[in-house]
Order: sequence, then C-alpha cells, then structure tokens
Amino acid sequence: MRIALAQVVAGTDPTANLGLVRAHATRALDVGAELVVFPEAMMASFATRSADVAEPLDGPWVHGVRQLAHGLGIAIVAGMFTPGGPRPDEPDRRRARNTLVVVDATGELVATYDKIHPFDAWGFVESRHVEPGDAPTLVTLGGVRFGLATCYDVRFPELFKHLAHAGAEVVLVPASWANGPGKAEQWRALCVARALDTTCFIVAPGQADPATVGVEVRPGSPTGVGHSVVVSPLGEVLAEGGASPELLVVDIDTAGLEDARGRLPVLATSRFTISPPEAG
Repeated sequence: MRIALAQVVAGTDPTANLGLVRAHATRALDVGAELVVFPEAMMASFATRSADVAEPLDGPWVHGVRQLAHGLGIAIVAGMFTPGGPRPDEPDRRRARNTLVVVDATGELVATYDKIHPFDAWGFVESRHVEPGDAPTLVTLGGVRFGLATCYDVRFPELFKHLAHAGAEVVLVPASWANGPGKAEQWRALCVARALDTTCFIVAPGQADPATVGVEVRPGSPTGVGHSVVVSPLGEVLAEGGASPELLVVDIDTAGLEDARGRLPVLATSRFTISPPEAG
C-alpha cells in the first residue's frame, strides 16, 4: 500500500484546516497514494482550547473530510476534537476528546479512536482539557490491518503490544509533538522502539514546526516539531521528514511481516499479558 504522510502546520480555524486536508489529499492522490494520514489536532491546533472547537462525528468537519475522501477516492486519517464530559475541577465546563477519524475511499467513517494517554508531562496538562479514551482501536483498509495511536501514546509500549497481539500490521501514530531540547530525537527513538517492540510498521505523521512558517511558538507547546517518520518492523527508518511542512510518501509491503516476526519473535515469546484499560 502506498501511504502519504501530510506534515503540515494546522491553524486554529477548522474550515481553513479542512482546506489543508483537501490540498494534501489531492497531492497524495496525484502520487498514487491509497491512504493519506494527517497529524493529531488537524481540525484545530493546540493553540486553541480544544472544547471550544469540538464537534460531534456527524458535524461539519467530519462531513467535509468524508466528502473529500469520496470525491477523491482516497482514504483519510486525521486528528480532531469531539465533545467530552465535564471537567473534574470545574463541572460546569466541559472537556473534549482527542479523536482520530478514519474515512475510507468511499467516504465512509469506518473507525474512530480517542487518545488513551493525555499529554500530562513536561509542564503541560492535556487532561485538564481532554478526556482520555479507554478503547484500543483497529481497522482494516485495503486489506491491511491498522492499529491507531496518538502522539503521547507512543511512550506506552503496552498499548502497541496490545494492538500487535490483536492483529495490527501497521500502527498509525498521528502527533503534534511538544518542542524542547532533545524532543525531536526522543520522538524518533520512540517510534523506532515501538516498531521493534511489536514487529509492526510504524507510520507517524507529525505537525510541522510552526516556527518554520513564521508562527510564534511558546516553549514546551505541543504544536509540532515535524520529523514525521516511517519505521519497518525491524527498526529501519524508511522515510523521515524535516521540521518544515512536506508530504512524505512510502510503500508499505506487509507480505514480509511473517519473516520479520520469525526472525524477531518478540510477540510469540513474550511472557507478559497486555490488557487494555477498563472503560470509564
């Protein structure tokens, strides 16, 4: 399967960001991609309050993505925010959910995933504004079994192992990685580690660094560092972006997975059982 990774700088306006989805999905189609994967927070960047822009899955933003996928004939994965429950500290205010939507080439919404691990680290507390999900998600597109994860999830190998044991061949990891010393290097290392943990392909598109297009960035802000990356099941980096916006294209062949897992049988020989969190 030919997959495109759209490394972009999303703004705070969902309508303008839908225009970015249109432009990059068209470019992806032009180079023969069957699937284009956009970053986390594609609907609206973390420069805005998530709950203020959150929309239901039958709202206008998802409708727009579905129309694009159907009109172009390409599958699209993108990050957005959907309505969540009350904030624990302020029950009269609501949180959002950090949601990935998966739309197939017919325009059908075939899967969603709510980020399980909020980014509560490096001085940022995503859980104040974002309600965590509790259900790992897999979806089949074009005969390939995909697991879904989002950004900070990449620091939790147990999620990736669960997805692999459940049948994932490729794990998609859309992200909007926080900036700071060594953070881009950590992102790359973690993506390689999760590939080796699971003998899955890791396809990880990130928001580009806003500073590369003249947007002021607050230190430690999770608005992107670029460096989208694709890693093979044996840890080989197949494609990697820089800091600026770009479209990466990679051909994924899952036919070699059985051989890779025979050479590195970490799934078959693990003595630990990985369980998902309980709902609620």
